Amino acid sequence: MAKIIHSYVCSECGYETQKWMGRCPGCNSWNTLTEEIRTNGKTVPGLKEGGTVHAVKLSEVPADNEIRYITHISELNRVLGGGFVKGSLVLIGGDPGIGKSTLLLQICGSPLIKGPVLYVSGEESAAQIKLRADRLNVSNDGILLLAETDFNAVLPVIEKTDPQILIIDSIQTMYNPEMGSAPGSVSQVRDITARLMDIGKKKEMTVLIVGHVTKEGAIAGPRVLEHMVDTVLYFEGERHMQYRILRAVKNRFGSTYEIGIFEMTDKGLTEVENASATMLSGRDPDKPGSVVTSALEGTRPLLLEIQALVSKSFYPVPRRMATGLDDNRVNMLLAVAEKLAGLPLMQDDVYVNIAGGFKIGEPACDTAVIAAITSSLYNKCIPSDTVVMGEVGLTGEVRAISGIEKRIGECARIGFKRCLIPKSNFDLIENKNAWKIKLESVPDVRTLIRLLFQSK
Repeated sequence: MAKIIHSYVCSECGYETQKWMGRCPGCNSWNTLTEEIRTNGKTVPGLKEGGTVHAVKLSEVPADNEIRYITHISELNRVLGGGFVKGSLVLIGGDPGIGKSTLLLQICGSPLIKGPVLYVSGEESAAQIKLRADRLNVSNDGILLLAETDFNAVLPVIEKTDPQILIIDSIQTMYNPEMGSAPGSVSQVRDITARLMDIGKKKEMTVLIVGHVTKEGAIAGPRVLEHMVDTVLYFEGERHMQYRILRAVKNRFGSTYEIGIFEMTDKGLTEVENASATMLSGRDPDKPGSVVTSALEGTRPLLLEIQALVSKSFYPVPRRMATGLDDNRVNMLLAVAEKLAGLPLMQDDVYVNIAGGFKIGEPACDTAVIAAITSSLYNKCIPSDTVVMGEVGLTGEVRAISGIEKRIGECARIGFKRCLIPKSNFDLIENKNAWKIKLESVPDVRTLIRLLFQSK
């Protein structure tokens, strides 16, 4: 006989306890524990319906080649590692209005997808989706629409239509009426995601799930949702900015942190093919405080403009602000520049920005940040044909970075003539004259400033 279990689950982190507490021990959030009632049928461990389970040898497992669905959106194919894998479960997250539903509808209209596509929406009616499809010029007889939030009512439609791709928009609106919790709760999200995963694997259909995000930028609900799926894609960017970045933070079938760059227009999301040239299109090379660096996102090199502004402070404590960079990292670089490079920054406000709304998590732009700050401090322009890259340590040394040849190749392709790279990377390059760009070795921050501004 099934046993009724009462438990309290945190709506923020998924922490579960048998008694109510005002503050969640898992994430320290207040008043987030909600009561959930579920049944627990006892089963015999190690047994399944029809007999016992058994292990198989690795050598006996058939190595079937994965089947991918290639879409007409090349940037999306890049992020996924070549397209959607048959039978995979993909989670797409992002802020409201960032373009998640727009991207999914454009995927539905791909002429390369031959089978039917079932679009299940719990937030919009079929008429609203039709209006968006007309605006995006998406027309495909294989697109099936269903406006429903009861997941038990969705299951017969999935069985009847047998779609090639199933889209759930969004997972927080779906609910199982047999469970006592409200839609969007931890138990509802976990249960429906597990059932979707089971359906996708058995029927070998690709399932795309839209997930809402919290104010901290994480997928709403427990982290277990991200652990259950095969691929997690995040949409980055501000609603008032034209560029959108699709980043793979988890991918069992390709490289992680691969990015695709899109531009939001009145016709939907359009691909940005030459991303480096686009990011540098509005740059004014004759202004101090600007320098170009090379970032590596996944396997893709990207040239970005680092901007800095140094001004006299009118506050007892000078302000230090960074946009697109880690604040703590910028403060560390300011301390290194002041102590080891002799830059008088103690009484100045310092603002650092990455143009275009891009965000960098790797330390390869450390030297570019110091170069831009120095340029603004002394009001001297950095040569417009120069690219600066490298990681800076606490002792002022410039350390090696990964993917140096890809970065240099991207700089040469765009047309830059000079590249300042770490000495460790410079020594490992065998044929330095083979590159169509001048390479210069930078061992420390003092040498960096001397090479850029020709000062002692």
